[in-house]
Order: sequence, then C-alpha cells, then structure tokens
Amino acid sequence: MSTQPLTKPCAASGKQYPARKLVPLISIRPNVAEVIRKQYPDLPDAALIGTDVLNAARIEYVRTLLTGQLGELTKLDEEVIKSLHDHEIVSDLPDEAEEDASATFGERLSDKIAEFGGSWTFIMTFGSVMAVWIILNAAFLANKGFDPYPFILLNLLLSCLAAMQAPVIMMSQNRQELRDRRRAENDYKVNLKAELEIRHLHEKIDYLLHQQATRLMEIQQIQLEAMQDAARSREKPQP
Repeated sequence: MSTQPLTKPCAASGKQYPARKLVPLISIRPNVAEVIRKQYPDLPDAALIGTDVLNAARIEYVRTLLTGQLGELTKLDEEVIKSLHDHEIVSDLPDEAEEDASATFGERLSDKIAEFGGSWTFIMTFGSVMAVWIILNAAFLANKGFDPYPFILLNLLLSCLAAMQAPVIMMSQNRQELRDRRRAENDYKVNLKAELEIRHLHEKIDYLLHQQATRLMEIQQIQLEAMQDAARSREKPQP
C-alpha cells in the first residue's frame, strides 16, 4: 500500500509543499527573513515558508546588496544572481576550436597573416628578399636592371605591403580583443559569485554561532536554576 507524502501549505503563498520543502521562518537567516517579512508582515515566527518564496527572497536580498555596492546592475550581475538561484556554474571555458570553426574565411586568413607577419620567419624571409633584390640590381645588373638605385620600385612595394598589412593585423587584433573581453567577463562573474558565496557563508556561520551561544546560555540558566533549587532543598529549616 503506497502512502502519499504529507503536504502542508506555505504560509506566504498558500501553495502546497511536501513537509521537507518547508522551512520555519525563525530558522531562516535574519537578512533573508527580513525580506520575507517586508512582503508578508503578518507572518509569525513559526510560519512555514516554501522553497519558491525562500529562493525569491534570497535573490531579492542579493540584488539589493549588489545595488547598494555597485549601483545599477548590469547583465553580468543579473546572470550571477540567476546562477545563485539555480545553483549553476557561471564559469565558462572558451572553446577556441569552436570559435575558429565558426570564423569566416577572411577572419581565418587575417589570423594566419598576422601570425606569419609577427614571426622571425617573416623577418628573415623578407630581409633575404630585400638583400637579393638590392644585390641583383646594384651588383649583377650594374644599376641597369628592373629597379636601379635608389630602388624606387622596392620602396613602392614596401609601402604597399605596410599599407595592406596594417588593416589585416588590426582585424586579427579585434578578434583577439573579443576573446579577451569574453575571458574578462567570465572572470568577473566567477569573482562576483565567489564573493557573494563567501559572504553568505559568513552570515550562516555568524547566525549558527549566535544560535549556539543562545542555546548554551539557556542551558546554563537552566542548570543554574536547578543548582539553586537543589541548594534550597538541602537547607535545614530554622527552629
């Protein structure tokens, strides 16, 4: 015979929840409980709160906290808040292979040209071509070749090469800046979530220590009263 799980209504929303998904209001961290009390001011301390209302209060508390520190929230901040609610991982390892596969032919070509133009291979190859060009026209052709001294054609080729190479390198740098911006955004989200999680842990520890200290004081008070009662019971009546 199967038994249905026991359900109880949430004191705030009235929605039915299994008993394990309901939390007494008094056991919620004070800062989050204050958010719930602002929305539902008539709730007693023993009221049972559902997980949906509790998570919404946590999000609202984090949003208020960030707004007080950062001012207006950005899209990245909202993503971090949502990840806290959904218990998701915000870090994202950039997949350069996937980016290269989705790049156009011009983008891949600019990357290759920029990679080759910034290497020692290009420097030594181009230096060798210039040396052969100058020696061929000055020595072997006795300044009567296709580009005699002062090598006007070579200067023209160098100017054209510099004019074409600069925008190609800039295109490659723009793609690299886009990758760096994505990494920086990813680092910001990870750091912000870590900061919020650490702050929540501090609040939990402080709240648990406060509750533990309160219980210890109550136990000590009870023990003290018991000792006083025991001392009174041992006292002999005066004649």
